[in-house]
Amino acid sequence: MRIAVTTPTGNVGRHVVAMLVRAGVRPVVLARDPERLDPEIRPLVDAVAVDQFDAGSVSAATSDVDALYWVDPPAASADPLDDYRRATASAVRAVGDNGIARVVFQSSVGAEKRRGAGEIDGLATTEIALDATGADVTHLRCGYFFSNLELQLDQVRSGSLQIVLPVDHPMAWVAPRDIAEVAVTRLLSTEWHGRHVQAVHGPEDLSWRRVAEIVSAATGRSLHVERIPDEAMRDGMLGAGMPDTLVDALIGMSTGLRDGFVAEQPRSVQSTTPTTLACWAYDVLRPRLRRAAGGELGAR
Repeated sequence: MRIAVTTPTGNVGRHVVAMLVRAGVRPVVLARDPERLDPEIRPLVDAVAVDQFDAGSVSAATSDVDALYWVDPPAASADPLDDYRRATASAVRAVGDNGIARVVFQSSVGAEKRRGAGEIDGLATTEIALDATGADVTHLRCGYFFSNLELQLDQVRSGSLQIVLPVDHPMAWVAPRDIAEVAVTRLLSTEWHGRHVQAVHGPEDLSWRRVAEIVSAATGRSLHVERIPDEAMRDGMLGAGMPDTLVDALIGMSTGLRDGFVAEQPRSVQSTTPTTLACWAYDVLRPRLRRAAGGELGAR
């Protein structure tokens, strides 16, 4: 079985690659910079330098694969939704040119709205386009990544996080490794056909207030979460030099899933995954904070 993996050094992709290798598969990995791959993994994969926005190179790199794990790459311009359209065109061409039978796509809770959820609208664009290829497709509707807290490391260190969601609003939170596990089981299985949506919701729904409590206990650092007005968040991002289109896309991911939104896939045995935020924060976030503080545990 020949399996291609995109974003192989990302939060999820690196786990997907390692799990496939452990399963005895030699995956084709499409990487912008193959040198960033783990040196121990590199001899066990077929690495191809690929820009996912270049449809021709994506098609050439996947010419002989049976299954594709597709992750839209990070936005590369001031217009994230246009970047999603360009990446989607690459995925669709690769599936069409090469007759790729099965695709597992890393999507998000909220993509079912199709419009009105900021950057998530780009994932909805990819879902719709992949559905139209006629390939067997599974969309992984993932909850909020634990690893997003690493993008807010300075705020976590300062002890204060600012958000635009209600602090007691529960939502699905999930570990990237758990997403990878669901993805790999789908990639390796040939028992499914047609279009599927597989939610990946983590072990429990968490509010930001509860997240702050868990992170505080796991890291030894007091963390407070404050809800601020949408315009205050917007002004702060613009003040940091972000273009309007990017600000709208980022804020829209929260505001679009805020007022009365209910995920299309309910929590179930199939959508619930095991890794808790407490475990992840202790194993991942705590060491990062310790390194940033010069090795002082619990330093404020």
